[in-house]
Amino acid sequence: MSENGHAKLAAKDFKTDQEVRWCPGCGDYAILAAVQSFLPELGIPRERIVFISGIGCAARFPYYVETYGIHSIHGRAPAIATGLALSRPDLSVWVVTGDGDALSIGGNHLIHALRRNVNVKILMFNNQIYGLTKGQYSPTSPLQTVNKTAPMGSLDYPFNPVALALGAEATFVARSIDTDRAHLTETLRRAHAHPGTAFVEIYQNCNVYNDGAFDAVRDQKENRILLAHGEPIRFGLDGERGVRLRPDGSAELVAGVADEELLVHDEHAETTSLANALARLSHTPHGPAPIGVFRDVERPVYDRLLDEQLERAHQEQGEGDLGELLHAGDTWTIS
Repeated sequence: MSENGHAKLAAKDFKTDQEVRWCPGCGDYAILAAVQSFLPELGIPRERIVFISGIGCAARFPYYVETYGIHSIHGRAPAIATGLALSRPDLSVWVVTGDGDALSIGGNHLIHALRRNVNVKILMFNNQIYGLTKGQYSPTSPLQTVNKTAPMGSLDYPFNPVALALGAEATFVARSIDTDRAHLTETLRRAHAHPGTAFVEIYQNCNVYNDGAFDAVRDQKENRILLAHGEPIRFGLDGERGVRLRPDGSAELVAGVADEELLVHDEHAETTSLANALARLSHTPHGPAPIGVFRDVERPVYDRLLDEQLERAHQEQGEGDLGELLHAGDTWTIS
């Protein structure tokens, strides 16, 4: 039995009978395996866990996890998750989305879920391409990306997902990698434990339409700037490199300097200034890129605020009358 008195589950209990249908070698397989192995740690019955997705390769996720799931419409998963989290605070609500689904048609829903601090966990798989629709450039594709929809190179400046989430005042913002199961699992733990919205960008390789986009970070560990709260930010095979703050507030990569000169990571900082400086070190990670939790702060959770408001209204005004409300104020009779 788990600590909550429920039957103890294993990773196999979160695997469905559905054939997993992603391209062989897709990074989604590694993320799915990490999530299925992590979920038993929660000690929550499967019927109290919900995965909600939109459209895209990542959106198949709910079919492969033995929990409740909703395969919704393009970009609307955060909105549907918001409604579910508000009406059922007893559920663990997760959104699985891709860079196209979340940042293009779904961009508006994403930023409002983040700013409201709804109690949902958003996993955004970023492969810098539209995979399901066969390789068009996405909102995170680098400038001059050449493909079917941009034969002469994309002219759209790409989104930086972490910087965007920080700009929306998200209370938990992190980044991990599909193939680093230990780091990804720890990031999932942190996201679940956070009260409110947690946004996790996951570098995910699309080996068919954008293979190798993150190889500099996935395959070369010396390029991973691992963030640890309260520690000077060092990286490299022997920690010989680091991150220093410039006088203008931006961050720069340095080598051969003492700890006293380096930026000390503070994921609990009230403002997003330092986290934003880190996010902008690697707009497109062809070199060193920060990995880990950029921000983890507490702010009132939206669903709890709503409950408190409803309770206060009930105490002050008693039971409401919907008919009276609808006919209150000015009314018109149309003949």
